[in-house]
Amino acid sequence: MKRLMLLGLLTITFFLTYGQKNKSIKSSPLVLGRIDKLYSKALKETRTLSIYLPEGYNAKDTVHYPVIYVLDGGVEEDFIHITGIVRYNTQAWIARFPKSIVVGIENTNRKRDFTFSVPDLDFVAKMGFKKEQFPAYGGSAHYIAFLEQELQPYITQKYKGTRSRTVIGESLAGLLATEILLKHRHLFDHYIIIAPSLWWGSESLLKPVSTSAVLAPKPVSVYIGACAKEEEETMYQDALTLSNMLKEQQNLNVYFDYLPEEIHATIIHQATYNAFKLFYPKTIYQK
Repeated sequence: MKRLMLLGLLTITFFLTYGQKNKSIKSSPLVLGRIDKLYSKALKETRTLSIYLPEGYNAKDTVHYPVIYVLDGGVEEDFIHITGIVRYNTQAWIARFPKSIVVGIENTNRKRDFTFSVPDLDFVAKMGFKKEQFPAYGGSAHYIAFLEQELQPYITQKYKGTRSRTVIGESLAGLLATEILLKHRHLFDHYIIIAPSLWWGSESLLKPVSTSAVLAPKPVSVYIGACAKEEEETMYQDALTLSNMLKEQQNLNVYFDYLPEEIHATIIHQATYNAFKLFYPKTIYQK
């Protein structure tokens, strides 16, 4: 009985002591960014934006920042891990490139938004798809209008973004990034195009285009990443063809990066890191 009483007393003492000590322990949310809702007239819907503001950002000072746009940019898509790469590379002890704002655009229907108009879907069978898998498609013109006329001005005005802009797109988002590069090159200074779905429209984006349609007033950097050719030979060859085609154009710095150890599902993280390293080869201690 005495032993039971002693054990009970020790137990009560433990919990009272633990509770008193834990009064000093506080918990708070770990905040990576913020969520904005922007209604788009071009898309006729409200789009969700994930925004990362760099360390030291102050809305009241005069500092402005480059902007990195992530096309598959929802919280459950690529926003968090791409933001991690950006934050790592812009830390003071690395400073590979300037502190930057990251804007992730959450998808509502990426097959619709990232593909351009085509007369029919007969070509999708070649890539193992069924026409029924594309109930909506061909809306890239509206999406590009959203980027140029609504989103970029919004970020410039509300978050002090500069006109130095990077776009990151993989797969169908890589298709869209390629279309922008070829037809609306002025929208971005750096293009990170990863495993692009250039098979869309029977590879029509790889056909020669007029020089006047693609000239940019200043040099533009383009990274093209391709995953293991054993997974999909067509996508590898298309990426290589795009690279060779772009290298013949003026005012372009083109980097082709073959990542044989990556597959379509895993390439984006490593490719994005590689792209930034190629665009900005040296850290602050190497300059």
